[in-house]
Amino acid sequence: MTTVVLTSGAFPARLAALSWKPELYVRGALCDGPAVAIVGARAATTVAMKRAHAIARHLAEHGVHIVSGGALGIDGAAHRGALAGGGTTTVVLGSGVDVLYPERHAPVFEEALAKGGAIVSMLPAGTQPRRHTFLARNPLIAALADSVIVVEADVRSGSLATARAANKLGRIVAAWPGSRGCDRLLGQGAAIVESIHDAALLAAGTPRMPKPITDLTPDAARVRDAIANGATSVDAIMRHTGLPLRAVLRVLPTLERYS
Repeated sequence: MTTVVLTSGAFPARLAALSWKPELYVRGALCDGPAVAIVGARAATTVAMKRAHAIARHLAEHGVHIVSGGALGIDGAAHRGALAGGGTTTVVLGSGVDVLYPERHAPVFEEALAKGGAIVSMLPAGTQPRRHTFLARNPLIAALADSVIVVEADVRSGSLATARAANKLGRIVAAWPGSRGCDRLLGQGAAIVESIHDAALLAAGTPRMPKPITDLTPDAARVRDAIANGATSVDAIMRHTGLPLRAVLRVLPTLERYS
């Protein structure tokens, strides 16, 4: 399939509205209809990959385009889910559009093209993937969607970089609770997704927000902040807060009311 180079003045409306500057290399057709980006960990759990697939499939079945980064783990599950739902999907590569990486996902990428989706990159043909090229492409994932769902992520995940870019671009950010990175996003005000119904609400522009925490004791607030900053064990919470074990154990059941 022919690669088209898009520059300012030829971008689809979603990018034009952002005054997008970098030129894009595109195989296939970029979507201007409703779109949701689904991203997350490469070394994802089986449960999280099933969630990503189910969300993408449900949204695709209802006419929502799925955007992701083509990587192993959550990204690949999202692309496959979109295709299983009879929908379209855009793959945003951290390489040239003729360098299908990871290679094991090449059949998925080609299926995405065959079914009306796109492969897009900010890098010229022939460019090999590098760590910095993946980080550089994350804002494009956010820019091509109306909202971003992070299904599972660590606190240093590139998915959180995508979420930060989404916030800067005025996109809605949502997270599935349970992993350190997602819990941090929720602590910072992200919408919550715990079901395909929540994902549908997000795609409709009416995201479900976590219950506001307004009546916490000072100790509970410290524990909440520790968890939002990546503490995942009682020992880590104690180190972060300086609270004794008894105080942490007393607070944790209180916080469960807000999850």
